[in-house]
Amino acid sequence: MLLPDHLHCVWSLPDGDTDFSTRWRKIKEGFTRAYLLSSTGQERSVTSATHAKGMRGVWQQRFWEHTIRDDDDFAGHMNYIHYNAVKHGYVQCPHAWLFSTFRKWVRRGIYTENWYCICKGTTSPPPRFENIAATAME
Repeated sequence: MLLPDHLHCVWSLPDGDTDFSTRWRKIKEGFTRAYLLSSTGQERSVTSATHAKGMRGVWQQRFWEHTIRDDDDFAGHMNYIHYNAVKHGYVQCPHAWLFSTFRKWVRRGIYTENWYCICKGTTSPPPRFENIAATAME
């Protein structure tokens, strides 16, 4: 799930591998490079101390990790992720957010198209990400 100011993801790492930090660093570096080269890529201002550390105004410095304990824990986290764009007010219904795996999970039969839907299929087209990202940067 990609939102203008954060993202959520679920990973399966190889047995014995818990190096989340290196993976996040590489993801952030690659994304930042591509994002800032795009026509809509904007940075938030950072303090001089942050800039001196080589950090940019795109990502927050930290991340949270959680090891999934069982099927119920997995389902709860997937529900949280797929409802997140609604929670933050970007859309009225999970199916309306373009930057989510929700529709993929609907095709797999895990969710119904109207899961937590209030629009009954009448929602207007979801907003373009560029417009949301620009608004979030203001």
